[in-house]
Amino acid sequence: MCSKVQNPVVSISHLSKSYGKINALLDVNLDIYAGEILAIVGDNGAGKSTLIKILAGAVAADSGKIIVGAKEYRYLSPIRAIRLGISTVYQDLALVDCRDVVSNMFLGREPVIAGFFINRKKMEKEAEYVLNNLQINIPSLKTPVGLLSGGQRQGVAVAKAIIQGGNVIIFDEPTAAMGVQESTKVIGLMQKLARDGMAVVVISHNLHHVFEISDRICVLRHGQVSAICQTQDYQPQQIVELIMGVTAKDRY
Repeated sequence: MCSKVQNPVVSISHLSKSYGKINALLDVNLDIYAGEILAIVGDNGAGKSTLIKILAGAVAADSGKIIVGAKEYRYLSPIRAIRLGISTVYQDLALVDCRDVVSNMFLGREPVIAGFFINRKKMEKEAEYVLNNLQINIPSLKTPVGLLSGGQRQGVAVAKAIIQGGNVIIFDEPTAAMGVQESTKVIGLMQKLARDGMAVVVISHNLHHVFEISDRICVLRHGQVSAICQTQDYQPQQIVELIMGVTAKDRY
């Protein structure tokens, strides 16, 4: 869990994004710290997807800024986000099923020899090191990722983000459509990333998992930050009420 005196690795300041008359995000402020798991929750249409797309560089905000280190950015391109260490593991994982583990991990970033020949040996060595460090068990690096389990595929996507130089990893519904065993493996992976000092952001509808792994919870409602809480100070029902906009008056 992050130290209270620690500077955030990423700060979101007064971020807004509209689609016509719909405010997808409105004046959002949020800090992301190394060594913690931050969960972002909210109902459908709350702005979760828009927020991570802005951080990933897939969408440009209308106003506000993103602060990484000491620099301010009005928008990030996908390449700039990766170069700044912000990687996103989307729900579909963005993997090529017919290609093997190593090829997926280095997709578009293959090291070459003499400016032309792909250095497969270097790729395999680095891939094996990263996967072992993450404690991800893959039977063979030559296995097509389409033949891997959901948890293993999630692991390959994370290893790919690590190789890209990521120090902030955003997970979009990482355990959706997974069984208990696979979900447990993915949760363990996220916890290890945080222990290793990375900033982990998780977008999830699964409050059981949110309370199991997160240090803080950011609740979005109608594009605005409804609350930012220390997980240990709240109960799931309280978070549900924040998501739904239930007030004390509504309970009676």
